[in-house]
Amino acid sequence: MINQGADGELSPSTDGNAAIGGRALKARLRRAERMRKVAAFGLVAPLLLFVIVSFALPIAGMLWRSVEDTEVSSVMPRTIAALKGWGGQDLPSEEVYRAAARDLAEARANGTASAAARRLNYDINGFRTLIMTAARKAPSADEADIRAAFVALDARWGERETWAAVKRASGPLTDFYLLAAVDLQHDASGSIVHVPEERAIYLDVLGRTFRISLTVTLLSLFMAFPVAYLMSTQPAKVANLLMILVLLPFWTSLLVRTAAWVVLLQNEGLVNRLLVWMGVIDAPIRLIYNSIGVHVAMTHVLLPFMILPLYSTMKAIKPHYMRAAISLGAPPAVAFVRVYLPQCLPGIAAGCLLVFILAIGYYITPALVGGAGDQMLSYFIAFYTTDSVNWGMASALGAVLLATTMVLYGVYSRLVGDGAIKMG
Repeated sequence: MINQGADGELSPSTDGNAAIGGRALKARLRRAERMRKVAAFGLVAPLLLFVIVSFALPIAGMLWRSVEDTEVSSVMPRTIAALKGWGGQDLPSEEVYRAAARDLAEARANGTASAAARRLNYDINGFRTLIMTAARKAPSADEADIRAAFVALDARWGERETWAAVKRASGPLTDFYLLAAVDLQHDASGSIVHVPEERAIYLDVLGRTFRISLTVTLLSLFMAFPVAYLMSTQPAKVANLLMILVLLPFWTSLLVRTAAWVVLLQNEGLVNRLLVWMGVIDAPIRLIYNSIGVHVAMTHVLLPFMILPLYSTMKAIKPHYMRAAISLGAPPAVAFVRVYLPQCLPGIAAGCLLVFILAIGYYITPALVGGAGDQMLSYFIAFYTTDSVNWGMASALGAVLLATTMVLYGVYSRLVGDGAIKMG
């Protein structure tokens, strides 16, 4: 009930009821908003969980394995503890050798020496034999001249580089794998230096990976642009038919498509025979197991990923923009470059980014149609994962590839963003 005074103003009791009602309404609105947010989160929670399990956690695990180093410290804990005070200028003290003798004897009894031997062999080739021999014939820790006994087993126990490698593997974290992934290493004094020329391969492989990916991206753009333009200007019936032809490769296995190019590009394959028949060449040329085969096969596989973003963007461009520019006196070529092409930039950017990111991680296609000098970084990641079981090196190469890709993506986004701002 509303109480009103003689002057027409609401009474204090009425103001209080209105305030209480307003607070209750706000509380109900906040509660409804919270329920809406909870419901929205519940809808996206399965997708978020899937992304975390299938994307975030594997990447986190990869990054962790690239810096984890616990094999040697778990097998030779006394040696690692004794080496903490060693500066690397001279040979370690007798106590380090005695600790190594105890650790190696215990590792042989427990059957764990191979883990430390495998890890140290990544650093210095031949270290596995050195550790396994010392584990079998380790001198007693009570010998008077323990250092001479170790040197008698193998002269390398009397070299600073051997003990420096053991200290570098002391863990629990290391930069050994990440440095090796960019052709760097620590020397005996702990300084970071370039690896010997005969072992410096990963920077060249990384450059080759980005060079092939960029070339394939440009080839895909050059071939996809007219196809997407044709599809966007055709009637719906013809455009749908062309779209089916573009999507047709997705119905075939990647392995089958790559193997088909092996058949087509070989010396007696269809491509060489056609070129000879047309008189372009006099004899078959090598088109497979080299960079030509890699570029052809990768471009064929990735071409649909460039066509689809371009077609989506071109389909939304109104044709009367070009007609208006031409009617105002612009030549067709100028109208295309000044009016039509800028509106295609979002599709070009999306297609190039998608194709480039897919290309840098390709493994099957270069492995099947490329030669030894055409393998990309993914080949070495697979080699260290499956053949040599060097998870640290495989993770480090993956981390380097991820980091360089993110840097290039940041530069790419900045350039595209600045271009969009200037165009606007």
